[in-house]
Amino acid sequence: MATIFTKIAKGEIPSWKVAENDHFYAFLDISPLAEGHTLVIPKDVEEDYIFHLDEETYMGLTAFARKVAIAMKKAIPCKRIGVAVLGMEVPHTHIHLVPLQTESDLDFRKEHLELSPERFKQIADSILAEYEKL
Repeated sequence: MATIFTKIAKGEIPSWKVAENDHFYAFLDISPLAEGHTLVIPKDVEEDYIFHLDEETYMGLTAFARKVAIAMKKAIPCKRIGVAVLGMEVPHTHIHLVPLQTESDLDFRKEHLELSPERFKQIADSILAEYEKL
């Protein structure tokens, strides 16, 4: 059975896409820690644990996440893009990219933001525009 992230990557479940290539997909987290909080996933590999990915997929995923983070930094006012790999809530490898002003912005225990669909679209469009320039 396909994971929710596989369904998102295939377009079966709507998402706020910020970047995509043949093998990887990046979209806004619907319960973000900060505006621009993005999830990066392999499209066709439903491995639960990032370190169980084959080396080619692992290296491709991290290279794709790097490019997405560069685009995010250009689109979202922040000091850094933080990276977290937790993988506890969805059994599909995913990397969290979170715009940071301080280290505490990467605390998953804090209250998450609620954004309007219009704001999600603005953020996604701005990151995608920067990604496409790279």
